[in-house]
Amino acid sequence: MTSIDIQLAQAAATLQRFTGQDLTRTLAKLEASVKRRTVVDVPEFLVEHHISPDTLSAAAVLKQLAGQINVMIHAAGILTCLPHILEDGEVVEYVSLGAGNAGRAFDLATNLRIAEFKFIRWCGGAETIRQNALFKDLYLMAEEETGKRKVMYVLGTYHPLKFLTGGRAMSSVLSRNIKLEKDFRAKYGSQYAKMRDWYRDHGHKVELADMSAWVPELIALETMAVDE
Repeated sequence: MTSIDIQLAQAAATLQRFTGQDLTRTLAKLEASVKRRTVVDVPEFLVEHHISPDTLSAAAVLKQLAGQINVMIHAAGILTCLPHILEDGEVVEYVSLGAGNAGRAFDLATNLRIAEFKFIRWCGGAETIRQNALFKDLYLMAEEETGKRKVMYVLGTYHPLKFLTGGRAMSSVLSRNIKLEKDFRAKYGSQYAKMRDWYRDHGHKVELADMSAWVPELIALETMAVDE
């Protein structure tokens, strides 16, 4: 094992001692147990429940790693999907695996297609940030002047399509991205009041494709998170 492996293993073990089998239940017990404690017996309480500076250090280590998880999923997800996507004679021109597109227009470009990947599974309800991000990437692909196939890969198409064919105001979708709003208004002015209006005229330019079958591990993780 490398020093990083050892550090992560130690951090995980430290936090496991603190959280037990169920963090919510553990916290409820701690809330009840700490009542009526004083400066005299709080130190004993902390030792009893495995709470120390090491606990905070372990949490900090895993938090730092967690900040990179989405980037790891994005990178590994794209590469995992490639064998399912590429056709005979199709050649990868570039992939953008890091945070953002690092100066590249799209997540994937080949001699036959351009593509974006969204590895977050929508659950419905108020998901304005995901909706805004989806529209931005969809819009940029739709406006790209190319003869290549354009594909937006998502984990399930139901919720994305519900948004794209729904009645959310374009002013709301564009409101948090000044550059995008300026570009959109320069092209279309106030022609499109609702999301569905724009998608009706331009949605055909980009294929919305479900990649769930290629990355079932992500679906399983999302299901576990919901069940818990």
